[in-house]
Amino acid sequence: MAGNTQITKNVRQVTTSVDPKNHAVWTLEALHNRLCEWAYELYDTTMHPALGQSPRDGFELGLQRSGNRLHRHIPYDDEFRMMTLPTTARGTALVDSGKGVKINHLHYWSTVLRDPAVERTRVPVRYDPYDAGTAYAYVGNHWISCYSEHFSSFRGRSEREMMIAAAELRKRSQDHSREFKVTARRLADFVASIEAEESLLVQRLQDAAARRIHPVGGNPDDRSEQDVTSLAGGASQSKPDTAAILLPVIELCPVPQPELYEEY
Repeated sequence: MAGNTQITKNVRQVTTSVDPKNHAVWTLEALHNRLCEWAYELYDTTMHPALGQSPRDGFELGLQRSGNRLHRHIPYDDEFRMMTLPTTARGTALVDSGKGVKINHLHYWSTVLRDPAVERTRVPVRYDPYDAGTAYAYVGNHWISCYSEHFSSFRGRSEREMMIAAAELRKRSQDHSREFKVTARRLADFVASIEAEESLLVQRLQDAAARRIHPVGGNPDDRSEQDVTSLAGGASQSKPDTAAILLPVIELCPVPQPELYEEY
């Protein structure tokens, strides 16, 4: 934010000395905190000419006149979270016996998929963009957790990080073979290697900052420790707590009266 991006309209005039990306001094967390301070402390308490009062006073007056309308509140439960998670282009995946479902070129497995009534059928699927080790399939009228065959290597890695790793792996192998194919095993070995640290570290730092601003699941205290472990290159071999995945804790920026907005 130290400069502006107007010069990027003419990309031929952009040099290293004037590139706005090289002049960025604000982190995502610092910008988020300042925006919250402006929205909830400055703007919300300042007299608004159209209202004749501050937005906060106007909001409280509206609640006194019409009530809280609790029937319109949307609970942040398992169903709501699953409906907001992204899915594949088709929205469904074929259940392969012994391999599970294939999501974003990776296989995910659960013992529930061993049921003969489920095999060779297409089921709705969802995935967590901040955890490539876990995905979800809708089987038996409820969502089940499925884990990657390389869970220890993919756990806690974002979708963006996996895309960067796959592109880097193709780039390093294009001089050796034109028919090189990125497989789950090759991708798992690469993201766990020292070679991937430098190319993926920036993205991992960005993902960690995004998690702290808008958590996607688990205990915030435990997640911060996990982020430190992830950035250090460590990975736990144990599977995550299912309850911690399905029942995330929302952390929004400080609001003067959080009870009015409830969890949503």
